[in-house]
Amino acid sequence: MPAFEPYSVWAPIAHDVRLRVSSGESPEGSFEGPTDGDTQTIQLHRDAQRSGWWTCDTIAQPGDRYGYEVFDGTAWSKPLPDPRTTSQPDGVHGRSQVTDPDFEWSDQLWTGRGLAGQVIYELHVGTFTPEGTFAGVVEKLDYLLELGVTTIELMPVQPFGGERNWGYDGVDWFAVQESYGGVQGLKELVDAAHNKGIGVIMDVVYNHFGADGNYNGFFGPYTAGGSTGWGEVVNISTHGSDEVRRFILDSACQWLDEFHIDGLRLDAVHSLDDRGAFSIMEQIQFEADEVEARTGIPRVIIAESDLNDPRLITPTANGGYGLAGQWVDDIHHCLHTVVSGENHAYYEDFGTIELLADTLRHGFRFRNNWSGFRGRTHGRELDLSTTPPWQLVTYTTTHDQTGNRARGDRPSQNLTPAQQVLKAAVIYFAPFTPMLFMGEEYGALTPFPFFCSHTDDELNRLTREGRFREFARSGWEPHEVPDPSAPETFESAKLDWEFTDEQKAIFDAYSTLLQLRRDLELGRSDLRDLQVEHGPNWLTMGYDDVVLAVNFSSTEISLPVGGDLVYSFTSPTVTESSTTLDEWGFAIIAR
Repeated sequence: MPAFEPYSVWAPIAHDVRLRVSSGESPEGSFEGPTDGDTQTIQLHRDAQRSGWWTCDTIAQPGDRYGYEVFDGTAWSKPLPDPRTTSQPDGVHGRSQVTDPDFEWSDQLWTGRGLAGQVIYELHVGTFTPEGTFAGVVEKLDYLLELGVTTIELMPVQPFGGERNWGYDGVDWFAVQESYGGVQGLKELVDAAHNKGIGVIMDVVYNHFGADGNYNGFFGPYTAGGSTGWGEVVNISTHGSDEVRRFILDSACQWLDEFHIDGLRLDAVHSLDDRGAFSIMEQIQFEADEVEARTGIPRVIIAESDLNDPRLITPTANGGYGLAGQWVDDIHHCLHTVVSGENHAYYEDFGTIELLADTLRHGFRFRNNWSGFRGRTHGRELDLSTTPPWQLVTYTTTHDQTGNRARGDRPSQNLTPAQQVLKAAVIYFAPFTPMLFMGEEYGALTPFPFFCSHTDDELNRLTREGRFREFARSGWEPHEVPDPSAPETFESAKLDWEFTDEQKAIFDAYSTLLQLRRDLELGRSDLRDLQVEHGPNWLTMGYDDVVLAVNFSSTEISLPVGGDLVYSFTSPTVTESSTTLDEWGFAIIAR
């Protein structure tokens, strides 16, 4: 609820609505049981100007604790959190709190960052540091600068049930998880990052609501039936969807404007039931453009999509949605399978250096061609004459690619240091926008399994059994899957910041590769300029002035590529006309 405005709520299905509110000086907690004498019950009336809205004359004051009671024609509900709550100090089942939007910003010199030229670092606030807070992230900003990161991407920070969650079970899309530091903590992190020259992107989930603490159905048609696999489909295409779309757009605008967030990563947009002539993604981009025009600071929108659909990043003038970028799993899958040898589940469509070379040249592996895993043709070709490669975000791993494994084991728990750094060299040499997942830069040996702490034991049971069934289809046994709700599953995911000598070497390699990416200007603007050659166990990728030579095998190989050695993690021999690479070795060569 915005401060200094009359209390109001969209509740088109309600027969009656009343407000329960107490001042900020009243005791904290829920409305369960006896309430203090300061609590008022205020009757709301239908808003004559806005269909489906209820309002009153009482002005929301910062610190007020409140909830709405909804009459469905038969009975009154208990006091419920506001669907647009900006703060839930007592969790998703407690009272909402009015927040003060004012904040003493000190980032006036921040000019922002477009997507081109960025190095993104994805992190989970709760496990990135021992503190598990925004303040803990602030303490690591200098470390990230040393590494070469330009932008951090926060996994979702909206409130969820309990204290431990990946964040994709969020229910209050305008609020911030209190245990991380709440509204104040997030603003302090953004302010501190900007003063260090680091941008902040937020991962937001608009395709489903979490099951724990979602009371929106008492108020209106926020969902439309059907399942995304994670929750009921959000209603952006059927009766009442205009207000649900506005709900999403206002949420996005709040982060970009009030919180000074530099961009949003839209989770799993392929799960949106979006049948409007104007895509919700296009509308979100429009909101971002409005904020950018007003502030002069770039705002980027990045989609996660499994569709290989160029429309996402095609300009609106050419019939697209105009987003700045999208995640591309295809390059990850090609690289992962070639190095690890895994070929189960969706990896069956990858696994050869030929496919890796083809995907590096085209951005997408699937371009209206057959996918054995899907049992159908998939994707559409990018127009490389109008699509700069920086619009594609690539990576050696992500929270999904690590966490959606039975044990949540990282590549660094299964690969040698040479193999880890080799993968990084391919990603950072390529002209796409690179992203790291927290800890990979030093070969972290802590897993990142899925974890949650729903306040309902039955939800925890269903989540646990659902994970068992999901992994059984990929050949994993139940005993290999950690209990998502167990505290030790969450604790196992916390990064260990005491580096071994081997981890220090990996970190140095990562930071060197990222520095070379800048020095050699490898984020080039036309993918058609990238020259890629390959053999049964090797690949070269580069330009007339610089090339990366890679050995994807455990035996020494020689390639007819020569010049001056710029960098390698191993011990190659480079002459004017040839290069000999040791096992799982690579060389960056100036020619």
